[in-house]
Amino acid sequence: MDNVGDNLRQIMDRNELNKRYQTLMNEVMNDPDVRRFLAENRSVLDDEAIQRSSSELYEYVQEKKKFQQKKGMLAPGYRPQLILNHKRVGVTYVPTPELLERQRENEIKSRIRSMDMPKDIRDVTLADIEITVERQEVLGKVFAFIEEYLEAPKKFHKGLYLEGPFGVGKTYLLGAIAHELAENGFVTTLMHFPSFAVEMKQSISQNTTGEKIDAVKRAPILMLDDIGADSMSSWIRDDVLGVILQYRMQEQLPTFFSSNFNMKQLEEEHLTVSQRGEDEPLKAKRIMERIRFLAEEVSMKGENRRHTE
Repeated sequence: MDNVGDNLRQIMDRNELNKRYQTLMNEVMNDPDVRRFLAENRSVLDDEAIQRSSSELYEYVQEKKKFQQKKGMLAPGYRPQLILNHKRVGVTYVPTPELLERQRENEIKSRIRSMDMPKDIRDVTLADIEITVERQEVLGKVFAFIEEYLEAPKKFHKGLYLEGPFGVGKTYLLGAIAHELAENGFVTTLMHFPSFAVEMKQSISQNTTGEKIDAVKRAPILMLDDIGADSMSSWIRDDVLGVILQYRMQEQLPTFFSSNFNMKQLEEEHLTVSQRGEDEPLKAKRIMERIRFLAEEVSMKGENRRHTE
Protein backbone atom coordinates (compact mmCIF):
# COMPACT_ATOMS: atom_id res chain seq x y z
CA MET A 1 0.00 0.00 0.00
CA ASP A 2 2.89 2.31 0.75
CA ASN A 3 4.16 1.99 -2.82
CA VAL A 4 0.71 2.74 -4.19
CA GLY A 5 0.49 5.82 -1.94
CA ASP A 6 3.91 7.05 -3.01
CA ASN A 7 3.07 6.58 -6.68
CA LEU A 8 -0.21 8.41 -6.21
CA ARG A 9 1.54 11.34 -4.50
CA GLN A 10 4.09 11.50 -7.30
CA ILE A 11 1.31 11.55 -9.91
CA MET A 12 -0.50 14.27 -8.00
CA ASP A 13 2.72 16.30 -7.67
CA ARG A 14 3.36 15.96 -11.39
CA ASN A 15 -0.20 17.03 -12.13
CA GLU A 16 0.19 20.04 -9.86
CA LEU A 17 3.43 20.98 -11.58
CA ASN A 18 1.80 20.57 -14.97
CA LYS A 19 -1.05 22.83 -13.90
CA ARG A 20 1.37 25.48 -12.65
CA TYR A 21 3.43 25.21 -15.81
CA GLN A 22 0.32 25.54 -17.97
CA THR A 23 -0.85 28.56 -15.99
CA LEU A 24 2.51 30.25 -16.40
CA MET A 25 2.70 29.45 -20.10
CA ASN A 26 -0.85 30.75 -20.65
CA GLU A 27 0.26 34.00 -19.09
CA VAL A 28 3.37 34.05 -21.29
CA MET A 29 1.49 33.26 -24.50
CA ASN A 30 -1.12 35.92 -23.75
CA ASP A 31 1.49 38.62 -23.36
CA PRO A 32 0.85 41.11 -26.21
CA ASP A 33 4.55 41.54 -27.02
CA VAL A 34 5.08 37.78 -27.13
CA ARG A 35 2.03 37.32 -29.35
CA ARG A 36 3.19 40.06 -31.70
CA PHE A 37 6.73 38.64 -31.93
CA LEU A 38 5.53 35.10 -32.62
CA ALA A 39 3.06 36.33 -35.23
CA GLU A 40 5.74 38.36 -37.02
CA ASN A 41 8.09 35.36 -37.08
CA ARG A 42 5.63 32.55 -37.68
CA SER A 43 7.33 31.60 -40.94
CA VAL A 44 10.48 30.72 -38.97
CA LEU A 45 9.05 29.49 -35.67
CA ASP A 46 6.92 26.35 -35.76
CA ASP A 47 5.07 24.94 -32.73
CA GLU A 48 8.02 22.76 -31.74
CA ALA A 49 10.42 25.73 -31.84
CA ILE A 50 8.05 27.76 -29.71
CA GLN A 51 7.73 24.88 -27.23
CA ARG A 52 11.53 24.58 -27.00
CA SER A 53 11.72 28.33 -26.39
CA SER A 54 9.32 28.32 -23.44
CA SER A 55 12.02 29.13 -20.88
CA GLU A 56 13.22 32.12 -22.94
CA LEU A 57 9.66 33.39 -23.39
CA TYR A 58 9.04 33.03 -19.65
CA GLU A 59 12.27 34.89 -18.88
CA TYR A 60 11.23 37.72 -21.20
CA VAL A 61 7.80 38.17 -19.61
CA GLN A 62 9.17 38.08 -16.06
CA GLU A 63 12.01 40.50 -16.79
CA LYS A 64 9.64 42.83 -18.64
CA LYS A 65 7.49 43.03 -15.51
CA LYS A 66 10.53 43.84 -13.38
CA PHE A 67 11.63 46.46 -15.91
CA GLN A 68 8.21 48.12 -15.86
CA GLN A 69 8.16 48.07 -12.05
CA LYS A 70 11.83 49.16 -11.93
CA LYS A 71 12.50 46.57 -9.27
CA GLY A 72 14.64 43.42 -9.11
CA MET A 73 15.85 43.65 -12.70
CA LEU A 74 18.41 41.15 -13.94
CA ALA A 75 20.23 43.94 -15.78
CA PRO A 76 19.32 47.43 -14.42
CA GLY A 77 19.25 50.03 -17.17
CA TYR A 78 18.54 47.41 -19.85
CA ARG A 79 15.14 46.35 -21.17
CA PRO A 80 14.50 42.79 -22.36
CA GLN A 81 13.85 42.21 -26.04
CA LEU A 82 12.86 39.09 -27.98
CA ILE A 83 15.09 38.03 -30.87
CA LEU A 84 15.42 35.12 -33.28
CA ASN A 85 18.26 32.79 -32.35
CA HIS A 86 18.84 29.97 -34.86
CA LYS A 87 15.11 29.29 -35.44
CA ARG A 88 14.40 29.62 -31.74
CA VAL A 89 13.39 32.50 -29.55
CA GLY A 90 16.11 34.30 -27.63
CA VAL A 91 16.20 37.16 -25.14
CA THR A 92 18.62 40.04 -25.34
CA TYR A 93 18.93 43.14 -23.15
CA VAL A 94 18.99 46.54 -24.79
CA PRO A 95 20.28 49.68 -23.01
CA THR A 96 17.60 52.27 -22.33
CA PRO A 97 17.90 55.84 -23.67
CA GLU A 98 18.34 57.00 -20.07
CA LEU A 99 21.27 54.63 -19.54
CA LEU A 100 22.86 55.65 -22.84
CA GLU A 101 22.53 59.32 -21.85
CA ARG A 102 24.13 58.65 -18.44
CA GLN A 103 26.96 56.73 -20.09
CA ARG A 104 27.45 59.54 -22.58
CA GLU A 105 27.54 62.17 -19.83
CA ASN A 106 29.98 60.07 -17.77
CA GLU A 107 32.19 59.71 -20.82
CA ILE A 108 32.10 63.48 -21.34
CA LYS A 109 32.95 64.11 -17.69
CA SER A 110 35.87 61.68 -17.89
CA ARG A 111 37.43 64.02 -20.48
CA ILE A 112 37.35 66.93 -18.01
CA ARG A 113 40.19 66.47 -15.54
CA SER A 114 39.49 68.67 -12.56
CA MET A 115 42.18 69.51 -10.01
CA ASP A 116 41.03 71.31 -6.84
CA MET A 117 38.07 72.82 -8.66
CA PRO A 118 34.40 73.17 -7.54
CA LYS A 119 32.65 69.81 -7.37
CA ASP A 120 30.05 70.64 -10.01
CA ILE A 121 32.46 72.23 -12.50
CA ARG A 122 32.23 69.24 -14.85
CA ASP A 123 28.45 69.58 -15.06
CA VAL A 124 28.38 73.17 -16.37
CA THR A 125 27.47 73.64 -20.03
CA LEU A 126 27.39 76.70 -22.23
CA ALA A 127 23.59 76.52 -22.07
CA ASP A 128 23.88 77.18 -18.32
CA ILE A 129 25.78 80.43 -18.87
CA GLU A 130 23.44 83.40 -18.74
CA ILE A 131 23.83 85.66 -21.76
CA THR A 132 23.90 89.32 -20.79
CA VAL A 133 25.00 92.50 -22.54
CA GLU A 134 28.09 92.53 -20.33
CA ARG A 135 29.05 89.04 -21.46
CA GLN A 136 28.51 89.43 -25.18
CA GLU A 137 32.16 90.09 -25.97
CA VAL A 138 33.58 87.26 -23.91
CA LEU A 139 30.96 84.75 -25.11
CA GLY A 140 31.61 85.79 -28.70
CA LYS A 141 35.29 84.97 -28.24
CA VAL A 142 34.45 81.69 -26.52
CA PHE A 143 32.25 80.52 -29.39
CA ALA A 144 34.84 81.67 -31.92
CA PHE A 145 37.57 79.66 -30.18
CA ILE A 146 35.44 76.52 -30.00
CA GLU A 147 34.42 76.76 -33.64
CA GLU A 148 37.97 77.36 -34.86
CA TYR A 149 39.44 74.66 -32.62
CA LEU A 150 36.93 72.03 -33.74
CA GLU A 151 37.63 72.85 -37.38
CA ALA A 152 41.40 72.51 -37.00
CA PRO A 153 42.43 71.00 -33.63
CA LYS A 154 46.04 70.47 -34.70
CA LYS A 155 46.60 74.14 -35.44
CA PHE A 156 47.60 76.64 -32.75
CA HIS A 157 44.68 78.54 -31.26
CA LYS A 158 45.09 81.21 -28.64
CA GLY A 159 43.13 80.56 -25.49
CA LEU A 160 41.51 83.26 -23.37
CA TYR A 161 42.71 85.15 -20.32
CA LEU A 162 39.44 85.84 -18.49
CA GLU A 163 39.86 88.78 -16.12
CA GLY A 164 37.21 90.29 -13.95
CA PRO A 165 35.95 90.82 -10.41
CA PHE A 166 35.41 88.06 -7.91
CA GLY A 167 32.24 86.02 -8.44
CA VAL A 168 31.27 86.99 -12.01
CA GLY A 169 31.45 83.40 -13.28
CA LYS A 170 34.93 83.10 -14.81
CA THR A 171 35.55 79.64 -13.36
CA TYR A 172 32.19 78.32 -14.49
CA LEU A 173 32.71 79.68 -17.97
CA LEU A 174 35.97 77.72 -18.14
CA GLY A 175 34.04 74.63 -17.06
CA ALA A 176 31.43 75.23 -19.76
CA ILE A 177 34.13 75.56 -22.42
CA ALA A 178 35.72 72.32 -21.20
CA HIS A 179 32.35 70.56 -21.32
CA GLU A 180 31.72 71.71 -24.88
CA LEU A 181 35.15 70.49 -25.95
CA ALA A 182 34.62 67.20 -24.09
CA GLU A 183 31.34 66.64 -25.96
CA ASN A 184 33.41 66.73 -29.12
CA GLY A 185 35.97 64.24 -27.81
CA PHE A 186 38.71 66.54 -26.48
CA VAL A 187 40.37 66.24 -23.07
CA THR A 188 40.77 69.33 -20.90
CA THR A 189 42.57 69.83 -17.58
CA LEU A 190 41.11 72.45 -15.24
CA MET A 191 43.37 73.41 -12.37
CA HIS A 192 43.03 75.82 -9.45
CA PHE A 193 46.50 77.33 -9.63
CA PRO A 194 46.93 78.50 -5.99
CA SER A 195 46.09 74.97 -4.77
CA PHE A 196 48.47 73.50 -7.33
CA ALA A 197 51.23 75.80 -6.06
CA VAL A 198 50.74 74.42 -2.53
CA GLU A 199 50.76 70.88 -3.87
CA MET A 200 54.01 71.56 -5.74
CA LYS A 201 55.73 72.72 -2.55
CA GLN A 202 54.63 69.53 -0.82
CA SER A 203 55.85 67.43 -3.74
CA ILE A 204 59.47 68.43 -3.05
CA SER A 205 59.70 66.10 -0.04
CA GLN A 206 57.97 63.34 -2.02
CA ASN A 207 60.30 63.76 -4.99
CA THR A 208 57.35 64.02 -7.40
CA THR A 209 57.85 67.60 -8.57
CA GLY A 210 58.96 66.77 -12.11
CA GLU A 211 56.21 64.21 -12.57
CA LYS A 212 53.47 66.68 -11.54
CA ILE A 213 54.81 69.49 -13.72
CA ASP A 214 55.14 67.12 -16.65
CA ALA A 215 51.51 65.96 -16.37
CA VAL A 216 50.22 69.54 -16.37
CA LYS A 217 52.43 71.02 -19.05
CA ARG A 218 51.52 68.23 -21.52
CA ALA A 219 47.74 68.53 -21.05
CA PRO A 220 46.11 68.80 -24.51
CA ILE A 221 44.05 71.76 -23.31
CA LEU A 222 44.93 73.46 -20.02
CA MET A 223 42.94 75.94 -17.94
CA LEU A 224 44.67 77.69 -15.04
CA ASP A 225 42.04 79.11 -12.72
CA ASP A 226 42.46 82.00 -10.27
CA ILE A 227 46.01 82.85 -11.23
CA GLY A 228 47.37 85.68 -9.10
CA ALA A 229 45.00 84.96 -6.19
CA ASP A 230 47.97 84.24 -3.91
CA SER A 231 51.47 85.67 -3.95
CA MET A 232 53.99 83.43 -5.70
CA SER A 233 57.44 82.47 -4.63
CA SER A 234 60.20 82.90 -7.19
CA TRP A 235 60.36 79.12 -7.45
CA ILE A 236 56.64 78.72 -8.26
CA ARG A 237 56.79 81.59 -10.73
CA ASP A 238 59.95 80.58 -12.58
CA ASP A 239 60.39 76.82 -12.09
CA VAL A 240 56.77 75.76 -12.08
CA LEU A 241 54.57 78.26 -13.92
CA GLY A 242 57.42 79.36 -16.19
CA VAL A 243 58.29 75.79 -17.17
CA ILE A 244 54.64 74.92 -17.87
CA LEU A 245 54.07 78.01 -19.99
CA GLN A 246 57.36 77.66 -21.88
CA TYR A 247 56.53 74.10 -22.89
CA ARG A 248 53.02 75.03 -23.95
CA MET A 249 54.29 77.98 -25.96
CA GLN A 250 56.84 75.81 -27.76
CA GLU A 251 54.29 73.05 -28.43
CA GLN A 252 51.55 75.60 -29.20
CA LEU A 253 49.01 73.99 -26.89
CA PRO A 254 45.73 75.79 -26.09
CA THR A 255 45.87 77.44 -22.67
CA PHE A 256 43.27 79.40 -20.74
CA PHE A 257 43.56 81.55 -17.63
CA SER A 258 41.18 83.20 -15.21
CA SER A 259 42.14 85.95 -12.79
CA ASN A 260 40.70 88.75 -10.70
CA PHE A 261 43.45 90.91 -12.19
CA ASN A 262 44.12 92.12 -15.70
CA MET A 263 47.43 91.25 -17.33
CA LYS A 264 49.05 94.55 -16.36
CA GLN A 265 48.07 94.13 -12.72
CA LEU A 266 49.19 90.50 -12.70
CA GLU A 267 52.62 91.50 -13.97
CA GLU A 268 53.20 94.54 -11.79
CA GLU A 269 51.44 93.55 -8.57
CA HIS A 270 51.94 89.78 -8.41
CA LEU A 271 54.77 88.59 -10.61
CA THR A 272 57.30 91.39 -10.28
CA VAL A 273 57.64 91.31 -6.48
CA SER A 274 58.46 87.91 -4.97
CA GLN A 275 57.27 86.64 -1.59
CA ARG A 276 60.59 87.81 -0.15
CA GLY A 277 59.97 91.32 -1.40
CA GLU A 278 62.53 91.10 -4.21
CA ASP A 279 61.83 93.27 -7.26
CA GLU A 280 62.26 91.12 -10.40
CA PRO A 281 60.59 92.92 -13.32
CA LEU A 282 62.50 91.05 -16.03
CA LYS A 283 61.40 87.65 -14.76
CA ALA A 284 57.83 88.88 -14.48
CA LYS A 285 57.95 90.21 -18.04
CA ARG A 286 59.23 86.86 -19.27
CA ILE A 287 56.23 85.08 -17.73
CA MET A 288 53.83 87.62 -19.17
CA GLU A 289 55.30 87.24 -22.66
CA ARG A 290 54.39 83.57 -22.52
CA ILE A 291 50.90 84.28 -21.20
CA ARG A 292 50.27 86.86 -23.91
CA PHE A 293 51.48 84.45 -26.56
CA LEU A 294 49.14 81.74 -25.31
CA ALA A 295 45.99 83.71 -24.53
CA GLU A 296 43.99 86.77 -25.48
CA GLU A 297 42.91 89.01 -22.62
CA VAL A 298 39.17 89.57 -22.37
CA SER A 299 37.23 91.26 -19.59
CA MET A 300 34.31 89.51 -17.90
CA LYS A 301 31.94 91.82 -16.10
CA GLY A 302 28.74 91.44 -14.13
CA GLU A 303 27.35 91.21 -10.64
CA ASN A 304 28.90 89.04 -7.95
CA ARG A 305 26.66 85.99 -8.24
CA ARG A 306 28.11 84.32 -5.18
CA HIS A 307 26.30 86.86 -3.03
CA THR A 308 22.99 86.42 -4.83
CA GLU A 309 22.83 82.63 -5.01
